[in-house]
Amino acid sequence: MIIADGDPQRNKSSHIVELPPVYDGKAVIQEGYIDTEDLPTAEELRTLRRVPDKIPIKAYTIAFVELVERLSYYGTVQVFVNFIQQANPGTATGKALNPSDSQAQPGALGLGQQASTGLTTFNQFWVYLMPLFGAYIADTYFGRFNTVWMSVLISIAGHIILTSSAAPSVIADPHSALGAFIVGIIIMGVGTGGFKPNISPLVAEQVPREKLQVKQLKSGERVIIDPAVTTSRVYHWFYLFINIGALVGQIAMVYAERYVGFYLSFLLPTICFCLSLPVLYGCRNWYRKRKPEGSVLGPAMKLLFMGMKGRIHLNPVKTYKHLNDGSFWDNVKPSKMDPATRPKWMTFDDAWVDEVGRGFSACSVFLWYPLYWLTYNQVSNHS
Repeated sequence: MIIADGDPQRNKSSHIVELPPVYDGKAVIQEGYIDTEDLPTAEELRTLRRVPDKIPIKAYTIAFVELVERLSYYGTVQVFVNFIQQANPGTATGKALNPSDSQAQPGALGLGQQASTGLTTFNQFWVYLMPLFGAYIADTYFGRFNTVWMSVLISIAGHIILTSSAAPSVIADPHSALGAFIVGIIIMGVGTGGFKPNISPLVAEQVPREKLQVKQLKSGERVIIDPAVTTSRVYHWFYLFINIGALVGQIAMVYAERYVGFYLSFLLPTICFCLSLPVLYGCRNWYRKRKPEGSVLGPAMKLLFMGMKGRIHLNPVKTYKHLNDGSFWDNVKPSKMDPATRPKWMTFDDAWVDEVGRGFSACSVFLWYPLYWLTYNQVSNHS
């Protein structure tokens, strides 16, 4: 380890040195080569206020893309129940026959509550399943920005098909409208699956500073510019944009279906989502991008299936005991295998296997989610 000479309380050397993850207890920083000038000392870490860095404009452009995506998604799904469940009141577009009447009800397909619950539940399942594949593709092959770009195009194609299902000439034939509607939500789900797991990390990657730095403000106060605080501030703005998009989409499209028709409820979100294309294309060379470094999902799942071999039996009690005998993860550690027969994908060590085991144990909390969503959907799936 090379340490620059200088004042022990504050190293003012500006040349490049190689440091470990912790620099003499003064700052927690990244491994590698960094400039030691302006690194906070231990005393400064205890006494100086931590503030965020300036948020770059490009981070706001990504937040805008998320805003229009959430507007398009929530704007369309908000009217799904009426579109599927309620019968057409006798208008060409499915709008309410007398919108000013408090009891007026827009409708299109008239398939009833059972079909409505089934299709909306499938849509929720689909858009929560596909992000697993979207994240894997981005981490392994295309990178986050390219995956987001392709996913936006796929989602817009799904929106266009969904809009066509609500066209007056298509609504007149409920079977054709239903077919187009199902194809539309499937394609939209694929696009959402590639978009959602990658847009949040992409906005975090735009934070320019990656290490702590001491800075003197115009007021004379000395503060620490903290990347963690900056990232927190970025996500506060990011989720504000999400909530604005979701709120506007849900409120506006309800009025659109009631007073104009379902085609407008699907068309307006599509147009809004298309606004993301010039933003992404215009900023494509401006964004900070990281190359795909591989996904841990593949090796983790292979490790899980390897551990399950020989532990599944017809007797569920025996299966449970065999899966929980305490040797599940120990038996699949690289140190327990012959190097000659060890799989080529097993490039990790025993500590990584322990981390995978803890990760899967933590996922057991999600086993209760189906009960929650089954009851929650009974509220949201009624017109």
